[in-house]
Amino acid sequence: MLKDKPLWVFLGGVVVAVKYVIVGVVVVAVIAAALTLLPTLHQAPVQYVGSPSGYEAFVPSGQTINYNGHTDPTGTLILSNGNTIQNVVWDGQYASTIIQNHNAIVQLNNQFVGQTDPVNNQPYVPLQDFYVIKGQVPIQQVTINGQTYYVIEASSINPANIAGFYTYQGWVPNFVVAINTPGTYAAVLPGNSPVFQETNTTGTVAYQTMLYEHYSPSFSSGRVVLVLPNKIIPYGITYSPSGSAISFDSPSQVYSSS
Repeated sequence: MLKDKPLWVFLGGVVVAVKYVIVGVVVVAVIAAALTLLPTLHQAPVQYVGSPSGYEAFVPSGQTINYNGHTDPTGTLILSNGNTIQNVVWDGQYASTIIQNHNAIVQLNNQFVGQTDPVNNQPYVPLQDFYVIKGQVPIQQVTINGQTYYVIEASSINPANIAGFYTYQGWVPNFVVAINTPGTYAAVLPGNSPVFQETNTTGTVAYQTMLYEHYSPSFSSGRVVLVLPNKIIPYGITYSPSGSAISFDSPSQVYSSS
């Protein structure tokens, strides 16, 4: 039975006038036409960035975002070639751990920066946590509240290929360059190392990473250094994540300055 009256159909904010409607039957064509007018969420496909044989690093900014119903840290991704990607979201495994670790280091910076290292008598400096990924990083470009972000799909990365570190905040890019330089290795500073007495940032950070390890369970090892041909970079290791495939997470050598 046909009725020659217009029927106004409201679908997701779109009003559609239908002149002829078969009573008791949904007009699928009309609904489909109306739905095509609704806004859709576009997400780009997952891409892989970085080097298959290199190391990339996520540096949390201290800001978080609600993504897929949970809280994720945001920050910068430093690629093995030194390029950076801003507005990066770490989603998936270790997201809450990264937030916890970063909050811990911010608290310790607030407590100690401005005080004096008792060994070399230099002021403490702000330290920064960061998270190294061995190999390429899967990211997806998404739009959240009108802002473009690049989401690391962390749950698709082998946990053995993720490790956390901390060092002087101004050295993080140098750290990434160093671990991507052939011949760089990690070593432990002995307790009586003259490095601690150096009256520069190197001496300060060597002691400060050990200090932070003492004050927070988020950090499992301080007084570690990257050894390059003409310099060293002191750093510490987070308790988690702790990637077994990343040698800089478990140094087996002892550093000698001689």
